[in-house]
Amino acid sequence: MTAKEKLPAAVEPPLAERSYTARESWRIFGIMAEFVEATERLSAIRPAVSIFGSARTPHDHAYFMLAEKISRLLSDAGFTVISGGGPGIMEAANKGAYFGKSPSVGLNIQLPMEQVANPYQDISQTFQHFFARKYMFVKMATAYVVLPGGFGTLDELLEALTLIQTRKSRKIPLILVHEPYWRGLIDWFRERLVGEGMIAPEDMDLLQVIDEPEHVVEAIFKHYETRGFLPLPGEHELMLNL
Repeated sequence: MTAKEKLPAAVEPPLAERSYTARESWRIFGIMAEFVEATERLSAIRPAVSIFGSARTPHDHAYFMLAEKISRLLSDAGFTVISGGGPGIMEAANKGAYFGKSPSVGLNIQLPMEQVANPYQDISQTFQHFFARKYMFVKMATAYVVLPGGFGTLDELLEALTLIQTRKSRKIPLILVHEPYWRGLIDWFRERLVGEGMIAPEDMDLLQVIDEPEHVVEAIFKHYETRGFLPLPGEHELMLNL
């Protein structure tokens, strides 16, 4: 008997496993379609500012009113405002833009406990996958404005910081609003991340902390005062490889 004849015959995977593998393969086409549809619908909304913050902020909270005012100022200044499309700070951002001069965009997400879309959206795009949604936040943004929030807010902030730090994305203003809320995090970045050599000291310059809504708008205009809002040719290439 030859060595080849001694090898055990290949065992065909169980039907359930084959079905799962086929579904995984077809899922790739769904992900591609999600990217294509979102890119086509949102490609004309620039310049745009992505605004983040807690979904749990009630309507009468100071953070809600702060987000609404910032969004209205940005909208009246000519910026499309993009939020996550849900309640809390997301709703405040969409509301401010909805009653302003520029479009209000919500990038909604399907969740097991379904997120309820707020009513202040001129353009509403729904995603099944968080990574596709996060990609569009970064791809379309001229600036990030980050108000107090939880894990999701920090996730969006750190994603943008990482992409800019590693030069996988173009440099845009990353603005944290309401200094008392962010003070501990900024101090920890300086003491631990910079202090122990985890990031370079100049990486801290990627962040700005601003309290006044008018100053948020001014900071964005200042960043672009020597260039246009649209990506430069080299930045276009970066965004294609994001």
